[in-house]
Amino acid sequence: MVILGIDPGLHMTGYGVLESIGNGTRVLEAGVIKTGESKSFEMKLKEIFSEIGTIIKQFKPDYIAVEELYSHYVHPKTAIIMGHARGVVFLQAARSRIPVISYASTRIKKSLTGNGRASKSQVQKMIKMTLKLRQDIASPDTADALAAALCHHNVLMGK
Repeated sequence: MVILGIDPGLHMTGYGVLESIGNGTRVLEAGVIKTGESKSFEMKLKEIFSEIGTIIKQFKPDYIAVEELYSHYVHPKTAIIMGHARGVVFLQAARSRIPVISYASTRIKKSLTGNGRASKSQVQKMIKMTLKLRQDIASPDTADALAAALCHHNVLMGK
């Protein structure tokens, strides 16, 4: 089974492709989609849509896992922008007939560390250990995408 984790963002969208083998997992690919500062809003969305489509065609995931959208009332514009990026991911998933599962950030953290309020560094350490990675994850967006994918793997395994 293949799980594609995505951390949607307008300037940088993190992704991580995991193969779930029994109780174990291995990373097939992970990285970021950078849309570039100078592009228009609609061209950034088009690029995210296109790149996610390419990843889906290459790896044929069974599931896509993302973090639920949340916003503090102080930053509603951020939530709206994130909603647009999530929308193109969901549209690409629908076109490919792949179910999208959203998890609250606290659920993802608890799944990986046992603590729903774990720090980003604690989550990254658990990702590195669980996936037996030799190097630190360079991008927080990639780490968040891998965390979402690992969370879904854990849910499927009953953890």
